[in-house]
Amino acid sequence: MAARRITTRNARFQQWQAQLSNRRTRQREREFLIQGVRPLSQAVAHGWPLRALLYDADRPPTAWARELLASVEAEKIAMAPGLLAELGGKDEGVPELIGVAALPDDDLRRIPVGPGFLGVVFDRPTSPGNIGTIVRSADSFGAHGLVVTGHAADVYDPKAVRASTGSLFALPVVRSPGQREVDEWLAAAGDAGRAVTVVGTDENGTVDAADFDLTGPVLLVVGNETTGLSTAWRERCDAMVRIPMTGSASSLNAANAATVILYEAARQRSRARR
Repeated sequence: MAARRITTRNARFQQWQAQLSNRRTRQREREFLIQGVRPLSQAVAHGWPLRALLYDADRPPTAWARELLASVEAEKIAMAPGLLAELGGKDEGVPELIGVAALPDDDLRRIPVGPGFLGVVFDRPTSPGNIGTIVRSADSFGAHGLVVTGHAADVYDPKAVRASTGSLFALPVVRSPGQREVDEWLAAAGDAGRAVTVVGTDENGTVDAADFDLTGPVLLVVGNETTGLSTAWRERCDAMVRIPMTGSASSLNAANAATVILYEAARQRSRARR
């Protein structure tokens, strides 16, 4: 089938343009844009459902772009360079390809809870960049999924997608209204014989992360960048751990703190397997 061409700011282009900044548009259309070579390559590698591939109508594709255009089952749209640059979201000229991806369901059952489970909750984050960074760290250190709870920045905001550097497409990430829904999911896992320890992270935690056993099934909970964990999550946590600090800073950025704890969990699990 011949590629469709878009050379004007028609209704479809305006819809994609709105998705860059408007969460409601992404939710209504159940899709979002993927910008960048690595995120798009990772989406394809992990079988993420793509609805369309947008490419520069005036430039011969590279081998990478040619392969994706030939192998991916999605609508192919040749777009005027100026329009494609507007959807690229960065001041680096015209991107070669942009993907239009379908939003997955926010179903906690997408995250597998097995004997060696390691999961992360990010409670009410305000920064999409921090979400993407935690997704990347969780993927890097062997976590099985991330849950974003409460009134939060959007997982599918372009800043979050870019910050994840493609890990968003390798790791299940689910949005959940709050602690109660996550608790029901954990209760179902417990009924199946996979009890999960819920571990909160806080500068005033009662034990250093390195001194707490993170080798069993664990759900790490990271709080809002400004206010920390909600009261509901504090009450739900089985333990509160801290990262010992000796400098003048009182705390770490939420994404940095999550990365440190995830590394510690991976370190302990690696030593336990020896």
